[in-house]
Amino acid sequence: MSQETRPQSSAVDVSVPSVARMYDYYLGGKDNYAVDREACDELSKVVPSTQVLAINNRRFLQRAVRWLARERGIRQFIDHGSGLPTQDNVHQVAQQVDPESRVVYVDNDPIVLAHGRALLEENDHTAVIQADMRDTEGIFGSPEVERLIDFSRPVAALFVSVLHCIPDSDDPGGLVRRVADRLAPGSYLVVCQLVSEDAATRDFVTKFMDESTHGQWGRVRQAHELAAFLDGLEVEEPGLVEVSTWRPDADLGPRQLTKEWIEFGGVARKV
Repeated sequence: MSQETRPQSSAVDVSVPSVARMYDYYLGGKDNYAVDREACDELSKVVPSTQVLAINNRRFLQRAVRWLARERGIRQFIDHGSGLPTQDNVHQVAQQVDPESRVVYVDNDPIVLAHGRALLEENDHTAVIQADMRDTEGIFGSPEVERLIDFSRPVAALFVSVLHCIPDSDDPGGLVRRVADRLAPGSYLVVCQLVSEDAATRDFVTKFMDESTHGQWGRVRQAHELAAFLDGLEVEEPGLVEVSTWRPDADLGPRQLTKEWIEFGGVARKV
């Protein structure tokens, strides 16, 4: 059974690490379990920059959403593989610019659904749905997306630090193109994923995460592979870069100093 057609479970399995909960732990959150923390600690022994990378990735997400809302007038966002809610989520950043901004979060982890709905129950312009991010047909046809998103107008589709969770057999580049094809001209894709030019790092992290998450993982890739996902789209300046250098708030802002692996990406426009 493919990931797209696999039924979504409402049970939280605390015996298997979750990518969303591991990310939450790296960001200093409390919505994680011992198994998640242990996996993070083991991963950090080999790639010690992982926590800094997670923090810089989150800041990139916030800067990209703020830039799209302020500079490009985007008022609709679909966040694929959103993870657990934390501080300065997409809806909070976008709605600081315009309170009418609409946001849909998509994640297949049941704990994300539970926490997200509790956080958003009083926000009529924001919703969270439990779905596999590969199920484009189901996501775009869901009642919450149909209620909030007007596809005749530009939308920002976010794939932030999630494409490495998709194996090559499920064609992550095809997913990006499939979503882009459904969006109106003037829409944007925000895309980044873990990359490394060191084969040993790619192999170790891919094997470790695949085994730890019981197959809920794809592959650490190389920069040129992510670039190919955006063929046919217009990549905005400064191009595809290590994300801490994408339109930083200040020259003194934090940078990713270690290079065994990086979060690599940017923002692309559908023309």
